[in-house]
Amino acid sequence: MADRLTRIYTRSGDRGTTALADGRRVDKYHPRIEAIGDLDELNGLLGVLLAELAPDDPLLPVLAPLQHDLFDLGGELAMVDEAYRVLDAAAIERLEQHLDTLNAKLPPLEEFILPGGGRVAALCQQARAVCRRAERRLVELAGLEPVNSNSLGFINRLSDLLFVCARVLARRNGGREVCWQPRHRR
Repeated sequence: MADRLTRIYTRSGDRGTTALADGRRVDKYHPRIEAIGDLDELNGLLGVLLAELAPDDPLLPVLAPLQHDLFDLGGELAMVDEAYRVLDAAAIERLEQHLDTLNAKLPPLEEFILPGGGRVAALCQQARAVCRRAERRLVELAGLEPVNSNSLGFINRLSDLLFVCARVLARRNGGREVCWQPRHRR
């Protein structure tokens, strides 16, 4: 593979714009860049979560490939080409299969779950919250410009998967989920 970046800084963004893959420059606060940035933040949080898991953790093969999917999605957004689609219906189906498998082992929800139940579960919940923000950004962008509908479905299902993974992580080793208690019951 040839070197992709020979120099990290270019100075081309010093005035508040950035380049898309087609060379067009847009403001750094453009909805497309905001969406890419939220995906990048989600990928970073997912990396922190993965670093906390043991090498033999059964969730590792579920979660680790998602970093690549998120990078693919960011690339798809950077391309600004309706013909360039990376995520397809099969990507959503994979998430749904993981969701169904993991959720089948959990008790039904009786209350809302709060972030907590241990460090790793809380990190997973934080990733879920950022995933929801990334989804809102994608929906906002889709209102302005064409966005792959499979990408919207993927990011929606991903937040569900992160929620279920957080439940699994909170219940490990005899742990418990933190359930919301309305004010009148506290």
